[in-house]
Amino acid sequence: MSRAFLYCRVSTATQFTENQVQEVKAAGFDVQASRVVEETISGSIAAKERPGFQKLLDRMESGDVLIVTKLDRLGRNAMDVRQTVEHLATSGIRVHCLALGGVDLTSAAGKMTMQVLGAVAEFERDLLIERTQAGLARAKSEGKKLGRPEAAETTKAVQKFKAQDMTQAQVAGELKIGIATVKRHWNKA
Repeated sequence: MSRAFLYCRVSTATQFTENQVQEVKAAGFDVQASRVVEETISGSIAAKERPGFQKLLDRMESGDVLIVTKLDRLGRNAMDVRQTVEHLATSGIRVHCLALGGVDLTSAAGKMTMQVLGAVAEFERDLLIERTQAGLARAKSEGKKLGRPEAAETTKAVQKFKAQDMTQAQVAGELKIGIATVKRHWNKA
């Protein structure tokens, strides 16, 4: 007999998972309290790197069902969500997402839904890249200097101590900066 597990995730300590638990109960799922995993961690961290999610994976077996309220509980980007769902599917674990009408993401319809969502996410990412590149090109054409400002004061200080025949290590100690920083500024004019 399959067991139902619930994965609830929030990003910050000021948020609570109780709404997710209530939403699952209202949808008619009966999940034992011992099978509810609640975690406070950013969605930008891959699911496989989250301690709570790892604990959940260790407990689940083939035939079990993982319930999430929304896809973003599994991850913030489409690639991570897809990899997580595929990993669960290869382990024989079904994934139900309430926000998608309770569709099993490991079923044929669920896979199609995931592909459509992945395509939309990829399209959005490509548009974002295009807008970013256009903005950078515009800024360059307007003569704006892009990137980190040059550390001219550090270069002056390093050059001053170099002129006093100090070693790079001595300069690093005197300026309280790393030796790599001194080396970057050592031969600048």
